[in-house]
Amino acid sequence: MNKIKLKNFEISNTNELILILGPCVIESENHCLMMAEKIAEICLKTKINFVFKSSFDKANRSSINSSRGVSIEKAEKIFDKIKTTFNCPILTDIHNESQCEYFSKSESVDILQIPAFLCRQTDLLISAAKTNKIINIKKGQFLSPYEVPNIFKKIESTGNTKIMITERGTSFGYNNLVNDFKALEIMKKYSYPVIFDSTHSVQEPGGLGEKSGGKREFVTTLSKAAAAIGVAGIFIETHDNPDKALSDGPNMLNIENLEDLISKLIEFDRISKK
Repeated sequence: MNKIKLKNFEISNTNELILILGPCVIESENHCLMMAEKIAEICLKTKINFVFKSSFDKANRSSINSSRGVSIEKAEKIFDKIKTTFNCPILTDIHNESQCEYFSKSESVDILQIPAFLCRQTDLLISAAKTNKIINIKKGQFLSPYEVPNIFKKIESTGNTKIMITERGTSFGYNNLVNDFKALEIMKKYSYPVIFDSTHSVQEPGGLGEKSGGKREFVTTLSKAAAAIGVAGIFIETHDNPDKALSDGPNMLNIENLEDLISKLIEFDRISKK
């Protein structure tokens, strides 16, 4: 069973549940710091380890008119402030080899995330792996869990075995995703930490024409189901005002509901790993 070691805790399918939390995209430095503070307070109160997540760039937006985020240089400064202030690991998306090279020289980001649409891009996977950082791959909506070892082998070819795999639903017709929870058990057999993304699992890709829709009311249900099965972590994007968010608002959990959900997830996790 592979265990991912961070500064303060470990991530594995047998360790206590961890959370990956934060707003979908960096909207501003003040907003990101405010969200990190709220998340840190909630996680300290509920006694659960977390990784702060926010994307500096959303390169796979539905429309050319959609908000993309901030520059990589500005994001690095924001991540560094969050990491220093709240003593938490940082995860962010990368989309190309130059972004991998940039973060390879930076200590602000601990985990590089491969977006689902890019999970088979060999050059990107290898470039990310060569940074020797932890790599979290979103399993593409078009892949079965049985195809995931092909992704692992590309990263392992560089000698990097600090790998996590994230389930985020499977395409089901147009503008819809479904979850096959058998996939979690199948992927756990490959020994790498399995993360369940309850936010993007409720997404309706491109469902609103120029942007994606979603049904955030199902985030709590799917999160509890994944915790009851037993996974390494759960990925939940959260926001103080999801309806006004610049990206993926329909999918994000209002942070007002986060503490109550975490308390339930901890209980389900204890039962599943007892």
